[in-house]
Amino acid sequence: MGADELALSSKRSERRQSATRQGTDWWAELRGLVWLVLGVLAFHSLIAKPFYIPSESMLPTLRVGDQLIVSKYPYGYSFVTPTFHLLPPIPGRILGRLPARGDIVIVTPPQHSTDYIKRVIGLPGDTIAVRDGIVWLNGKAVPREPLGERLVPIDGNTHCDPDPERGGSIFYEGRRVVHQGKAYCSLTLFRETLPNGASYDIADLGDSAGDNFPPTVIPKNHVFLMGDNRDNSADSRFSLEQGGLGGPVPWENLGGRAEFITFSRDGSSTWNPLTWFTGFRGDRFGISLHPTHEDK
Repeated sequence: MGADELALSSKRSERRQSATRQGTDWWAELRGLVWLVLGVLAFHSLIAKPFYIPSESMLPTLRVGDQLIVSKYPYGYSFVTPTFHLLPPIPGRILGRLPARGDIVIVTPPQHSTDYIKRVIGLPGDTIAVRDGIVWLNGKAVPREPLGERLVPIDGNTHCDPDPERGGSIFYEGRRVVHQGKAYCSLTLFRETLPNGASYDIADLGDSAGDNFPPTVIPKNHVFLMGDNRDNSADSRFSLEQGGLGGPVPWENLGGRAEFITFSRDGSSTWNPLTWFTGFRGDRFGISLHPTHEDK
């Protein structure tokens, strides 16, 4: 072995010994992990975050098991904006902007910390009422077109259960049907169109307590929210004690706007990794949650 080779070998040995002496810089690793967590929290709090649909209050638009993206910036920022609701109620918004009629929004009810998902129906200054299931805005009935029955597949997440104790609605009684050997929930649908042309489908299954709501003027910086599943939604028509939103909701309680569905699960997945893929609802991917707009 020549002198040059001996020198090169000696340098390599010295580098290995130096690396061994230095070891892992755990403090640097920890700092990197902390910055990563803070970056994710900042993105979730200020830009967008995922949201999982836990109830059937927005059928037929949203189904239990849908995972969607909620953008945080369209209405500005408030005390409910951070991912974890740690701030006390603070009136107002930074860079605030009111939602549009028909937007699907995340809302935190006053005096609560759980997020709901509902649709914006009324804006500040509107007089809103519900009569026999028909929404009235400023003295005019909101048009709705009958669409007939739609069959929604029953699976591990969609139960069509008539028992309210199990998260269902008494209005699902008799709506379980079998078509070509598969179980479905039959929903009576209507196409509702708001004054700004925003149009979307709602389910109306029969007479319910929410079918009548007295005329109410929506205060400044408040919005009136309703679920698309009109007979199975705790929303602005119901008091906080009833699990609802307690009437028009202050705009600072809005946490963001629902944008689109990223994926959806039917509830069939188990510990078996093979079921992690078969449990996806393939027809739900990428569905936009913005209402369509009809020509006014």
